[in-house]
Amino acid sequence: MTQPQPNNPLHGVKLEDIITKLEKELGWKAMGEVVNIRCFTHDPSVKSSLKFLRKTPWAREKVEQLYLDTFHGFVWPSIKK
Repeated sequence: MTQPQPNNPLHGVKLEDIITKLEKELGWKAMGEVVNIRCFTHDPSVKSSLKFLRKTPWAREKVEQLYLDTFHGFVWPSIKK
């Protein structure tokens, strides 16, 4: 059984939901400017982003940080944009 994580705003949030919500709020262009990865800047799609981010931990951390900054005003001190 998993432990509840009341202080973790990412707990229970799917990566697909993060990407979709960011795209609706910011758009692909703005996402690509903040997190300069090809799946955001060249022919972006949720599918290509999921594929890349699931295999690339450093990029996923940056996208998660962007999500936290955008929707929660929360900053993890160890992750740099």
